[in-house]
Amino acid sequence: MSGTKRFRVPFAAAVAILVLALAGCSSSGSSSSTGTGLVTGKGGTAVAAPGHREEAPDVSGATLEGAPVKLSDYRGKVVVLNLWGSWCNACRTEAPGLQELWVRYQDQGVQFLGINTRDNDPANAIAFEKNKGVTFPSIYDPDGSQILRFPKGNLNPQAIPTTLVIDRDGRTAARVFGGRTPEVIDSMIRPVLAEPTPGTP
Repeated sequence: MSGTKRFRVPFAAAVAILVLALAGCSSSGSSSSTGTGLVTGKGGTAVAAPGHREEAPDVSGATLEGAPVKLSDYRGKVVVLNLWGSWCNACRTEAPGLQELWVRYQDQGVQFLGINTRDNDPANAIAFEKNKGVTFPSIYDPDGSQILRFPKGNLNPQAIPTTLVIDRDGRTAARVFGGRTPEVIDSMIRPVLAEPTPGTP
């Protein structure tokens, strides 16, 4: 990406970036869960029962490699959506565990998808993935515009990293703030993966 090229960032996106910058690379966060069906358990993991989930926004864009991708491409699969940045220490710690789970689950109807944010040069994010051995795709979202598509109070990502589990119908089933061990992320995936596939008796 040329160092001389300037980008106009929408005001709302600029505000979101400022909020994220103030929060920093955080291992904690808060959520307005009233009316969303959220139940927060030990370790800060929030889950929504199947009958109380809301549809996740169809986040989309180009991957770090330039290929088009959107969340709805994976409808019918359980999607693990991870928000991250190469500048984030907690993301560096978390990445190998996410890759481990991706390798374990990719043949079981689970898709991992990242949203890379606040990396002004995609080369930094690509180098991060190479260094950490990450092979699942990530949407390049430097201005946070895709993050802003999540409704406030509906498992809204408020810190980087944040991991969400999206069910086969495209609804947000679980969320956790901060860098987490693979055991924590696994505990979010397994119950959603065990749910009946839509259209089956």
